Amino acid sequence: METNQPLVLALDAMGGDKAPDSVIGGLKSALHKYPDVQFIVFGDEGKVMPYMEKYDVDPKRYRFVHTPDYVRSDEKPSAAVRSGRKSSLWLAIESVKNGEAAAVVSAGNTGALMAFSKLILGTMPGIHRPAIVTVLPTRTGSCVMLDLGANAECDARNLVEFAVMGEVYCRAVLKRECPTVGLLNIGSEETKGRDEIREAAHILKNTPLGHEFKGFVESDDIAKGTVDVFVTDGFSGNIALKAIEGTVKLMLGLLKDAATSSIFSKLGFLFALPSLRKIKKSMDPRLYNGAMLIGLKGISIKSHGNTDAFGFLNAIGVAIDTARHDLVGSIAKQLPSVDLFDKENTK
Repeated sequence: METNQPLVLALDAMGGDKAPDSVIGGLKSALHKYPDVQFIVFGDEGKVMPYMEKYDVDPKRYRFVHTPDYVRSDEKPSAAVRSGRKSSLWLAIESVKNGEAAAVVSAGNTGALMAFSKLILGTMPGIHRPAIVTVLPTRTGSCVMLDLGANAECDARNLVEFAVMGEVYCRAVLKRECPTVGLLNIGSEETKGRDEIREAAHILKNTPLGHEFKGFVESDDIAKGTVDVFVTDGFSGNIALKAIEGTVKLMLGLLKDAATSSIFSKLGFLFALPSLRKIKKSMDPRLYNGAMLIGLKGISIKSHGNTDAFGFLNAIGVAIDTARHDLVGSIAKQLPSVDLFDKENTK
């Protein structure tokens, strides 16, 4: 985003299991890491300001908007829409709509964030459903994956739209010139999978993404980094993501147990400690915290609900990168060509 004005982000200080502590702690770190960024913080003054004092947050770098209302983590999106229009989450998203902020970051209720964002920001022309997209570590570096939970059921059109948006996101965020794209399936054979997945594959082969589309990929390909962009419905994507996170925790736990099982293991662990620390750091889920609700007319970033200050800092970083790369504009430019091919191939 090219501008002479400082970049401004909106933060929902009340969203998340550890809010407002994790949010304000992340804000404090962000002030040092991004000295040219300003913030608007939304939340209950009585609950938030003690943490502003705790972390000694520079009042010149943020504007505070008081509201006693917030969306509970267990609140249904439909109920939140009816009663949450004065909540910290709603007002934070509204600041993006009004042009006060370039992006919003929240660790709060995912369903409410998606519902509020769609209502307030609206979806891009040609996009039927926004998706949740993020970057994941792989054996070869990193990859992009979507949808991670916004849409439990998807038709072929939705999957094609996700592929286009994921490809643009990958080029901008991971700097891949020609990202490869794969559809997550139960097998790599063309005959495998549900009808909508096979139909999406047929359409993608005949779009501008055709030379980058590598067909079907399986869940074990995610860790391998077989393609740059993994596309799936939100139900399968969320399960895959949680399985990956659980496996990482399992492996780290087993490694710790093995390293402390005997005196010889402890000695060997000391020699291997530098390498093991490097591995642990690369697998830290907090480094990859921050998922964009892609397909909206504005930037809305979802942080993991139980993240700490370091994780929230990284979600802020995702928001800043997304805004500066003007991903919303880039995606909007790509969609018309895909829509044309979509019509030709779905007659």
